[in-house]
Parts: sequence; structure tokens; C-alpha cells
Amino acid sequence: GDNYTPEAYEAMRHDLGLDRPFLIRYVTYIADAVRGNFGESYSTGNPVTAEILARLPNTLLLAFVAMIFAVVVGIPMGVISATRQYSIFDNVSMVAALIGVSMPNFWLGLMLILIFAAGLGWFPASQFSSWSALVLPAITLGANSLAVITRMTRSTMLETIRQDYIRTARAKGVKESTVIIRHALRNALIPVVTTIGLQFGFSIGGAVVVETVFSWPGIGRLLVDAIGWRDTPIVMAIVMILAVLFTVINLCTDIFYAFLDPRIRAQYKRG
Repeated sequence: GDNYTPEAYEAMRHDLGLDRPFLIRYVTYIADAVRGNFGESYSTGNPVTAEILARLPNTLLLAFVAMIFAVVVGIPMGVISATRQYSIFDNVSMVAALIGVSMPNFWLGLMLILIFAAGLGWFPASQFSSWSALVLPAITLGANSLAVITRMTRSTMLETIRQDYIRTARAKGVKESTVIIRHALRNALIPVVTTIGLQFGFSIGGAVVVETVFSWPGIGRLLVDAIGWRDTPIVMAIVMILAVLFTVINLCTDIFYAFLDPRIRAQYKRG
């Protein structure tokens, strides 16, 4: 406040450790962070780790459901667009994907609230009151990923179905569905899996905006609130956790390659 005394000011600096040299504070913070201790919140006085762990599952749930929506819709759309190139479905889906890539999350979220929550009353507008409350924020968060996955799937499928082994399989009389799913799609999935992994990481970071729009009780909204409160320990901890999550997701994506491509498994065994 404005009526603080010099004594109270110095006592607060001492409690926060701000009277120590910078390097000592930095090394101490890193050592504590490695052990999962990010200090205490300036605004609530609670341990930062407890504040984050109480909300992290909500963010992961939202990002996971958003990616399930993006993958379940995006991959079939990309496959159908590739197998029916230049058809009406292909043109419509590519225009929709272009709109999905270009559309800001906050605008889409507000439009969904306006139409499906305030207008039709089908879904809650905010809070995690029921499982139906997941629908609008998951669609909002997954729309951009859906568009990217659709375009990537179409691109890789178009390249794959023109390969010689696909023509050979068709010449042998293999069913078209088998050719597309077992031969073409499986070989086209590696770039798509890379895209899914990256988009999942982006979804966790992008949840900051979506959680704010829908008042979702996750770490994204906590981050925005902490910035407003100037709660530095919470801001620093969430940024570090998001960076670690993004790295872990990319590592898992690389490991998953081995399940899709036997050549990668062979390289692992030789290594």
C-alpha cells in the first residue's frame, strides 16, 4: 500500500530474500525449483506448487479433449480431401481449414458463447460445472489444430498415394479401403504425428486465452490472474512448467515414431 513504513518495507524485502545478492537468489531459486519448490504466492501466501497442481489437471484435460477433437475430425477430413482431390468436399474443407488457421481463438470463443450458450442455451458459457462445459472451450482450443492437421494430412496423403507401391497394391487388386488405410495412411502419418505433437504443446500454451474467455479454472487463467496481481513466483513457475511440458510432449512424439515406422525401430535396435 501507499502508507507503508521503511521498517515494514525492509522487513518484507528480507522475508522475500530480495536483500540478498542476485546470484545467490538465482542459484537458490533454481535449486528449489528442481525439487518442485517455487516459493510462496505473493497474493495468497500459499505454496506456488500447490496452487499450480490444483489447476494443472484442468488445463491438461482441456488440451487433451481439444486434441482428440482435432485428430478425430482432422485426419478423416484430410484423407477424404486427398482421395477426392478438387471435389466439392475438398474445396470446402480447405476453405474451412484456411478459416480455422486464420481465426483468433478469443473471437471464436466469444462467437460460440454468443450462439450456443447465450442464444440457444445448449452449453454452459463458463466454469467447469459439468462435462458439457468442456464442449465449447475444447472446440475453441482445437479449431486451429484441426485446420493444421487437416491440411498436413491432405498434403502427405497426396504425396503418398502417388508412390509406386500404392499403384502396385492397386494393380494386385487390393481393396481401395485397404490401400488407403493400411498402406497410404500409415506411411503418411509420421509428419502428421509431428504436427499433432507440436499442436498439443501449442494447445497447452494457447489455453491461456481460451481459459480466460471461458473462465476455465486452469493454469492459463491462473497465469493471467497472477500477471494482474504481479505475483512473480506464480508467473515464473507456470512459464517453466509450460516449457517442460512442451519438451516432454515432443520427446514422446519422437518415441511414438518407432510404433509407426519399422525402419525407425530397426535403427533403435541397431543403436
